[in-house]
Amino acid sequence: MDAAAAKELGKLLGAGLSMGLGAVGPGIGLGIMIGKALESIARQPEVAGDVRTNMFIGIGVTEAVALYAFVVALILIFVA
Repeated sequence: MDAAAAKELGKLLGAGLSMGLGAVGPGIGLGIMIGKALESIARQPEVAGDVRTNMFIGIGVTEAVALYAFVVALILIFVA
């Protein structure tokens, strides 16, 4: 394996790991967050609007982490 092929392999491997590991945390976080929000709405239906609003804000913040991992993966593929 020559140096160019090793560099390309490293770029692709790093991008794959970045995206794979960067999506695990948000996936787990979203599952827990949505499950707890549904539990709280089931317990107190009168606060469903407040819980839903806070849940959507949390979803946006959590998804930002996955988008950062995606950007890092793209940088590794096309820039590095």
